[in-house]
Amino acid sequence: MSRIDNEPAFVLHAYPYKETSLVVDAFTASHGRVALVARGAKRPKSALRGLLQAFQPLLLSWSGQGEVKTLMHAESQGGLPLLGGEALLCGFYVNELLLKLLLRDDPHPQLFTAYREALHALATQTELAPTLRRFELRLLAELGYGLQLEREADTGEPLRAEARYYYVFDRGPQRSPASPAQAEEVSRATLLALARK
Repeated sequence: MSRIDNEPAFVLHAYPYKETSLVVDAFTASHGRVALVARGAKRPKSALRGLLQAFQPLLLSWSGQGEVKTLMHAESQGGLPLLGGEALLCGFYVNELLLKLLLRDDPHPQLFTAYREALHALATQTELAPTLRRFELRLLAELGYGLQLEREADTGEPLRAEARYYYVFDRGPQRSPASPAQAEEVSRATLLALARK
């Protein structure tokens, strides 16, 4: 039986388990995505009832060896503004990406930091799309699918200001032929802007 104490975490998703419990899918700083049973969390007087909410930083303690561990304690860390409106929908989208693309018990400490930064940006900025693109790019890089955005795929040379490119997913930017113009073309400036996200 192993025990983890006071691990920084966020709740990605929670769903009912039996009559009074929840299964919580949490994203943690050092252990990646973990599944936890929060026994009695649905009871009216449970200390866990109001804590296990998405988008709020927590310190979680759990024990167990199987795929689903037992949540022993949860404590709010506070400090992040609440998401609302369109930002809330964007937050659910980011959570869904993590739920679908991360394996359980596979740590990604840099991605955890990126997630915290994305939530803060969603809560405080009016332009939401750049925050989502930045997080998506970091997620792809963490999963081993980082995009080559600064050099030509065929030659390895830096992108040229006057050239137009199209992007080949598994290779990178390739220079577009002089004609005919392709609908998928993208400028050097766009590629470099993505690289800076």
